[in-house]
Amino acid sequence: MERLCFGIDIGGTSVKLGLFTENGNLLDKWEIPTRREDSGSHILEDVAATVKKKIADDNLVRENIIGIGIGVPGPVTEDGTVINCVNLGWGIFNVSEETEKLTGFKTRVGNDANVAALGEMWQGGGRGYKNLIMVTLGTGVGGGVILNGEILTGSNGAAGEIGHITVNPSEEDKCNCGRPGCLEQFASATGIVKEAKRLLDKSKEPSKLREIQHLSAKAIFDCAKEGDALANELVEELCRYLALALSHIAHVVDPEAFVIGGGVSKAGTMLTDLTKKFYENNVLFALKNKDFKLAELGNDAGIYGSAKLIIGK
Repeated sequence: MERLCFGIDIGGTSVKLGLFTENGNLLDKWEIPTRREDSGSHILEDVAATVKKKIADDNLVRENIIGIGIGVPGPVTEDGTVINCVNLGWGIFNVSEETEKLTGFKTRVGNDANVAALGEMWQGGGRGYKNLIMVTLGTGVGGGVILNGEILTGSNGAAGEIGHITVNPSEEDKCNCGRPGCLEQFASATGIVKEAKRLLDKSKEPSKLREIQHLSAKAIFDCAKEGDALANELVEELCRYLALALSHIAHVVDPEAFVIGGGVSKAGTMLTDLTKKFYENNVLFALKNKDFKLAELGNDAGIYGSAKLIIGK
């Protein structure tokens, strides 16, 4: 019988779980609530309970289960120690050791954005590459760096914080991290809307954007596709800043490809093509002609990547 593993993505609202074969076939997926009360002390207990229930309900043979991979929203060191997961109420402790005690299965843990990047490399938009950068453009901007098929974690598990690369030193407003000029302030869904309001306030140019009561990243890209000049200016600004950040990373790690995900990525090839155009203007000759791909796994990237953590190469 083919060996199995669990891929688990712990978020602030829910815990997503998947049962996988070691070849990457998703057999089943489900969710449980994230109980953040009591400093998140019940979260891993609930994870262990639902894993045990799945094994019992499906009559799974424990010896056929490789182990458990987990993605969490915070820095994680190589040994599975989390460094303050604010959204879960966790301080510093070893998630791998605790989960192994509760379940009896070998456990590996990674940062959720890094794990999502690993999932996209394995079974998503990054298939076929072993060296890639993933950036997720959602409410914020996250990212992950994959080198030789492995997550680059850094000394404190904080590698891949792409959203906090400084792209505009003259910006005065501060990012949520406390510093001004971060990529997240311009390339996130909330960032482009904020920039749109700024532009509409200082420009007298007519625009369809003025007719939209509740601006969104999607509305801005839709208007740009229809030829709206101000919307196109906003989209170009986002892609220019994104390309600048990616070019900085490329000069350090020289990836094969960039994978772009998150809600903003639904803009499709307009986003990737324009970002690639600006990227080409920012890099050395040897770093040109990289592939720009759209993420494919959506909200399942985390459970795929978590499963890949425990399966390994």
